[in-house]
Amino acid sequence: MRLKRIDITKRQKFIISAVLLSIGLLAIQLANISWRYQAIFGLTILTYLLSAWSLREGVSGIEWLTVLILPTLFTAGVGLFYFLLPSSWLARLPVAIFYGLGLYALLLTENIFSVAAIRNIQLLRSARAVGFLLTLLTAFFLYDTILSFRLPFWLNFIFVFLVSLPLFIQGLWSVKLEEKISGQIWFYSLALSLMVAEGALALSFWPVTVSAGSLALITIMYMVLGLTQHYLSQRLFKRTINEYLTVGIIVLAVILITTHWGG
Repeated sequence: MRLKRIDITKRQKFIISAVLLSIGLLAIQLANISWRYQAIFGLTILTYLLSAWSLREGVSGIEWLTVLILPTLFTAGVGLFYFLLPSSWLARLPVAIFYGLGLYALLLTENIFSVAAIRNIQLLRSARAVGFLLTLLTAFFLYDTILSFRLPFWLNFIFVFLVSLPLFIQGLWSVKLEEKISGQIWFYSLALSLMVAEGALALSFWPVTVSAGSLALITIMYMVLGLTQHYLSQRLFKRTINEYLTVGIIVLAVILITTHWGG
């Protein structure tokens, strides 16, 4: 008897991957505390593999890196942030649900990028907006985790730089969707990562809370990544610059004003 082949659509693969990884995130809570980082690392690797399985039909060349960076780091960020929450299902279950929905949206977004690299697609602009938002969200989770360890200033600098670099690479690559990561993308990614890392270094000497510090860092990322994306797409106008700078200055001013500077 010949077995009937079961064809699974891309969208179904996205749902399967999101559900399996959300269950994995919840299962981490049951792991011994001494194994938490190994469990998060394993879940992060699994995210890459499942994302590659879900998107493999449209992924080729450098896209195996650029298209899969954000889903993988999103899992790492949420997984690390997950352990900063109260150890109760009431607190962590909503995060797991949010994670599943966010990962599904990410897979849809990366699928649009992989298709748009071959042919024009109308949803590209919306995908870039979603990708930009989820890049900032991923960065917030990762920065929040780094700052929560209260590390020396030089370690904050190094870790924030290392985390920021792949986020900037995928964020800038998504503008032109080239077949390789150009020297221009590498230059801007390194420069912008250095800016955010210097912000982390400066915040190491500020009496700010972890959340406020993380917000300050993603505000810097919001400004420099947004402006550079507009520059690369040749849409950098004076009005755009003013909008980004206004938002950034307001947020950073609020953080500065609310910081307790007294001894």
